[in-house]
Amino acid sequence: MYSLVRPLLFALDAENAHRFTLEALRIINHVQAPIDVLREFLRLGFIAPTPVGCARSVMGISFPNPVGLAAGLDKNGEYIDALARLGFGFIEVGTVTPRSQPGNPRPRVFRLPAARALVNRLGFNNDGVDRLVENVRRADYKGVLGINIGKNADTPLERAADDYLACLRKVYPVASYVTVNISSPNTPDLRELQQAGELDRLLGALKAEQRRLADVHGRRVPLAVKIAPDLESAQIIAIAGMLQRHAVEAVIATNTTTARGGVTGLPHAEEAGGLSGAPLAVRSTAVIGELTRALKGSVPVIGVGGILSGADAREKIAAGAQLVQFYTGLVYRGPALVGECIAALCGQQT
Repeated sequence: MYSLVRPLLFALDAENAHRFTLEALRIINHVQAPIDVLREFLRLGFIAPTPVGCARSVMGISFPNPVGLAAGLDKNGEYIDALARLGFGFIEVGTVTPRSQPGNPRPRVFRLPAARALVNRLGFNNDGVDRLVENVRRADYKGVLGINIGKNADTPLERAADDYLACLRKVYPVASYVTVNISSPNTPDLRELQQAGELDRLLGALKAEQRRLADVHGRRVPLAVKIAPDLESAQIIAIAGMLQRHAVEAVIATNTTTARGGVTGLPHAEEAGGLSGAPLAVRSTAVIGELTRALKGSVPVIGVGGILSGADAREKIAAGAQLVQFYTGLVYRGPALVGECIAALCGQQT
């Protein structure tokens, strides 16, 4: 089904196609279709079947299956119920910032179909944390929900912790886990927060606030940290040590890359922004492997980057990831990718 629709979507500007697709999913979710129509959707792979015996326990959370939606697709938590219909074991929304911001000027998303890749320089465009929390509270979804938080573009780096703390306080009551995004290449200087001193201070502040909020709300919401693929081995080892020292509950590897390996010479390859999709797969998997070896099982890894097939998802798990996420894969493969990855990771258990 998606192979028939994709040429029409690709005829649109990438960001317009994004919004059109999400609105279409919202409409489908609200249509009270007869049982036979729902069964037809299932047969066509539009809605992934619920797996049996595929649950994973990570961060103290029970995930019904290990295949998740990466942050970035639903920045404001507007489409949670519609996206849940696709069969994901968990959904991550955001990145959200304390105050609304428009992000970078358009155009800011570019397809590279020959490489099955995207370049984006969105820049944390979102409606602000209060709006996201309102949307989450309105949703019917009762599954595992991650909320990805960041800093506003005009917040100085030395005040970054204030933004992350403000977001953490707001999303804590409605999140299953919270992801600290310090790795987007599209907010100036954000990746400096991956440096040892900056990361130590940020994690210290966040973990202290997490403990306070756990007492206030009577529940502990785990923290995950999302890192970049553009790190040297020494940096990965240092980050692993910091995650262990602060008892961070998970690490997500990886965000988009500023490198352009595998896309040189293609239209839009030199656009500023982060590259995602198939060209990121090898580097992302390598970072997962390095993290896994450095962490020695002390902190679970969630694998992201270049998953466009069930085989790609298996590679992330083989490298050491306990869960996987994707976003760009949906652009090129459509909703059937969800079921394919679930089958690849849980096929012998379903």
